[in-house]
Amino acid sequence: MQQQAQLQPSDQFFQIIQSPWKLRLFLLRKLPAAAFSGLRIVSVNEGACTVSVPYRWSTTNPFRSTYFACLSMAAELSTGVLSMAQVWGRKPPVSMLVIGMEARFFKKATGTTFFTCSDGAAIKDAVEKAVQNGTSQTISVHSEGKNSQGEPVATFVFEWSFKAKGAAIVNSLTA
Repeated sequence: MQQQAQLQPSDQFFQIIQSPWKLRLFLLRKLPAAAFSGLRIVSVNEGACTVSVPYRWSTTNPFRSTYFACLSMAAELSTGVLSMAQVWGRKPPVSMLVIGMEARFFKKATGTTFFTCSDGAAIKDAVEKAVQNGTSQTISVHSEGKNSQGEPVATFVFEWSFKAKGAAIVNSLTA
């Protein structure tokens, strides 16, 4: 009965990153540019993640809008949080890597922009396949950026690769 009450590794990860000071510490240690740019996780669960990027001095470009690299960071973080939640605490460990990116821009980002990725279920399936098959799995995930009025600002597609470390050894021992 006690084991059922234990949290899944992804739930543990979500608890950690939903703590403002733990998230800030994580960003400062692992993604200092994101911390400096003021990225924030607005909401997150197993299925979706929303990240905000403010329009301010540290994120602006000469054209009086948010610099595309800052928009890219926020979009990637919205997909990366969902990916990290699925590889967190895995046995065998699973590596993750962005291997491609595509972007489209529709409107100048002159205020806070919110990027949402709703591909959590597809990411979970890809990680599960990587662990079960012992092969690299790639998946394209989408992040939509909107301003505070709900108008589209940009869309990003990130191609993630997942591979279980040492999976071939585990699979050959069980076969």
